[in-house]
Amino acid sequence: MKKQILALIVAMLVCTTAVFANGQSETASTGDSGDKTVTLVYAEVNPLDSIVGQTGQKFKEEVERLSNGTVMLDIQHSGVLGAEHDVLDAMLGGGGTIDMSRISAFALTSYGGEKSKLLSVPYTFTSRDHFWNFAASDLAPDFLMEPHNNGTGIRGLFYGEEGFRHFFGTVPLNSIEDMKGLKVRISNDPVAQGMVNGVGSDPTQVSYSELYSALQSGVVDAAEQPIANYKSKAFNEVAPYMILDGHTLGAIQVIITDEAWDNLSAAQQDAITEAGKITSVYNRELSEGAEKEVLVQLAAEGAVVVEVADKGPWQAACADIIAEATASNKALYQKILAMQ
Repeated sequence: MKKQILALIVAMLVCTTAVFANGQSETASTGDSGDKTVTLVYAEVNPLDSIVGQTGQKFKEEVERLSNGTVMLDIQHSGVLGAEHDVLDAMLGGGGTIDMSRISAFALTSYGGEKSKLLSVPYTFTSRDHFWNFAASDLAPDFLMEPHNNGTGIRGLFYGEEGFRHFFGTVPLNSIEDMKGLKVRISNDPVAQGMVNGVGSDPTQVSYSELYSALQSGVVDAAEQPIANYKSKAFNEVAPYMILDGHTLGAIQVIITDEAWDNLSAAQQDAITEAGKITSVYNRELSEGAEKEVLVQLAAEGAVVVEVADKGPWQAACADIIAEATASNKALYQKILAMQ
């Protein structure tokens, strides 16, 4: 009897061990590739219903599909991981708390991005087609890889855009003359600050997450954003006047830390690269269509949107910052201008 009980216990132990081992094997790899499943934290300042939020969602879907589920993206949106500069500081500092992010293409200017600076120069891109000609050119990969080549520990994956950026305010804006003396919220980008100085305004740094209340309380009189962001963040409720000067295109890029990239297999890296190409096309179609819809919605909600027939005075006002920002890369900048 004792022998029978002992045999039963041994058999149960063998079965349990087999089940446990099978469970570990299934967790360690998925599909035929044998790649381990990884989850990458992706930071997004804007909400998911914004152009960049939807772009991030599309990227997530494509990455997970093309990697057969071995690369998962955890999108932390609406600025829960901090403002753009907080996210960049975390990524550049290492530690792996944030693996990927969608950033403004010019955000790296403050981190030594001399090429990135050219994308923030006011009145560079004359149309969306002009920007996408650049994004599809042989120059674009060099711009994306600039931070990696500089040893900052991140690299760009692909480009997108969220429409041209325009000034909006709590007071009527009908011409460049109306910009004089206004306190304009701006990021810490030196080119943007120079542009605001050029049009006669006072550049004021306010966190993006605090911009609504800053406009409401009078801390700032104006700011600048793409049309879709202006609407999605409800800035038109407190600053209902927008002038379509189109000073810069809201170019974006998705970046990843070198640490996260190097921990991926070649197949996983290829999946992310291909997902980026697909997402870039999706973003182009989404951005143009969304902007048209938003303009209709803004008019219905009482926003006053003014067209700019002649951008000559605006360009002339920014001549100094344009010259300063392109001085060290004149030939490269001329190549971008020639792509229109």
